Amino acid sequence: MQRTFLVVPFVIGVAACNVVTTSAPTDAPSHAAPATPPVSAALTAEITRINQAVPNLAAPKPAAAPKPAAAPKNAPPDPFVIRAEVLLARARFSPGVVDGQLGSNFKHAVSAYQTARGLPVTGEVDPATWSALLADPLAKNAPARAYMMTAADVAGPFGPDVGEDFVKLAALPNGPQFNSPLEALSERFHMSQALMTALNPGINFSVANQTIAVVDDAPPGFAKGDVARVEVAKSDASVRAFDHADKLIAFYPATVGSTERPSPSGTHKVVGVARNPDYTYDPSKLKWGPRSAGKLVVKPGPNNPVGMVWIDLNAPSYGIHGTPDPDNIGKTASHGCVRLTNWDAVALAAGVQPGVTVQFVGQRGKPKG
Repeated sequence: MQRTFLVVPFVIGVAACNVVTTSAPTDAPSHAAPATPPVSAALTAEITRINQAVPNLAAPKPAAAPKPAAAPKNAPPDPFVIRAEVLLARARFSPGVVDGQLGSNFKHAVSAYQTARGLPVTGEVDPATWSALLADPLAKNAPARAYMMTAADVAGPFGPDVGEDFVKLAALPNGPQFNSPLEALSERFHMSQALMTALNPGINFSVANQTIAVVDDAPPGFAKGDVARVEVAKSDASVRAFDHADKLIAFYPATVGSTERPSPSGTHKVVGVARNPDYTYDPSKLKWGPRSAGKLVVKPGPNNPVGMVWIDLNAPSYGIHGTPDPDNIGKTASHGCVRLTNWDAVALAAGVQPGVTVQFVGQRGKPKG
């Protein structure tokens, strides 16, 4: 499956997230797999375990059940949560990265889906919610499948991981690229790297012609103008999209500002969209970062500080954009802008056009896991 993109050829200036410009558009990687990849019995069992996973809906809950403890940080991925995350994402209620964990992004996506479908809002996949997810026409497609790694998957280009060091980022001749085939494949299939390695033990992701288990959660793409308004909810770190009937049609977990550098308040408008942006650190406009290094320009790349797309707002220096670190969406702070996973930012960008309203509501809470 290939995605559609909105491309607006222009240059925009920002301060909080700095200057971004468009580059030549590139197509998103196809999710198509070889027709008959060789699949081992162990891999088939893993894929089947996900595709047939169901919730435990029959177990009664005590009247005053204690609040469940959070899952251990390194808990093994839950096959049912993987399946539910995929179905939610296909319905445009994104959990961010598919990781098989009962985290806050998953629970917020479930709550948003329940709101949009007129179901009781519990944040849990209860019987009514599970039935609604299964009734979606896209649910008939298997959530997990086999994929054979190609020579292109392992060829790169790849680059070093220099973190958020803007001086080193600006020095990268080809811009910030993925660090490894594992990172590139995980981003391509919207999975956490932890899930990718857990589903494929013993795989060397630098070697082509191996068959691996992946998920397929890509939703149908928006057409330009499908999104009539956008709401950025600071309280639960999310972005919601509404159609022209004011129906909630998409939900994305987000990183929304910080206590020191908050996102704006009130209602603003989309000015345009820049694809494959570069990033400029300008110390004359900022009070953070390597100010003594002077003005720095980071070239476009998937690990650029603003990711693969920038949705420019008429609030000076603010925008909605992608990220080089999808696992941390909704769990950390930003420099004031609104961060989404690259794929969620690309999906939203396809549906907006100049003039769409973006309303910032609520107050920012403490990021959660």
